[in-house]
Amino acid sequence: MMKMLALYPLLLVPDVEATAQFYEQNLGFTRVFSSDWYVHLRSPADQVYELAVIHYQHDTIPEVSRKPTSGLLLSFEVADSAAEHARMLAAGVEIVQPLRDEVFGQRHFIASDPNGILLDIITQIEPDPEWLKAQGQ
Repeated sequence: MMKMLALYPLLLVPDVEATAQFYEQNLGFTRVFSSDWYVHLRSPADQVYELAVIHYQHDTIPEVSRKPTSGLLLSFEVADSAAEHARMLAAGVEIVQPLRDEVFGQRHFIASDPNGILLDIITQIEPDPEWLKAQGQ
């Protein structure tokens, strides 16, 4: 069986620098490697979270797949999604779904990075008791 040392999404984007700056400025990532075609980012949190961005036309990408990432939603669980919502709104981040509470136990909102990649910013809350009952719990 394969022994993994790390796991991180690699986003294929048209503007590597702008994308890296977005994740640094709005989600607190820092660079651990940077070039004009690839940037590797890491969170300064207690646990290691990593994210990388690469120019979608770079020759390390198979030719058939050389297109920008689309249809992706990255979920970030945080202590206070309401505070993050206010902070990101003030920073001018595009919010595509406003902050709301879900019956299944999440308070969240969905933002968009400069490439249209969706960021679901989540805080766990108590599920609605009626919803739990309907689920047989």
